[in-house]
Amino acid sequence: MKKSTIAGVLLLVVGSLFLAACPKRVSIAELQANPSRYSNKDVSVAGVVRDSYGVNIPGTPIRGGAYKIDDGTGTLWIITEDIVPNKGAEIGIKGRIGSGVSWQGRNFGLGMLEKDRRFRKR
Repeated sequence: MKKSTIAGVLLLVVGSLFLAACPKRVSIAELQANPSRYSNKDVSVAGVVRDSYGVNIPGTPIRGGAYKIDDGTGTLWIITEDIVPNKGAEIGIKGRIGSGVSWQGRNFGLGMLEKDRRFRKR
């Protein structure tokens, strides 16, 4: 077997494994239409922050909150242990979907526990 063929096959296998490990990006409408399909699974969504509530005390580890994103197909509450983004921010979020998401006594229904966040570069 040629070295270039072996390298090509190896690259294909490694690329496939990498893509399989990435969470699937889905629309909020799809999450709301099939919540049991995504329950307790990692997914990615993207949208614009429409509402946010949070606590951030500078110089302390106390921060966190919830924010609502809108992707044009629906809205979804995101729970974070980081600083909440400002309204109007365009972001992509990776996290775990769950129903009955509660934070500080407030129930947000279907929501996501944020694991990672990326802001759109302007």
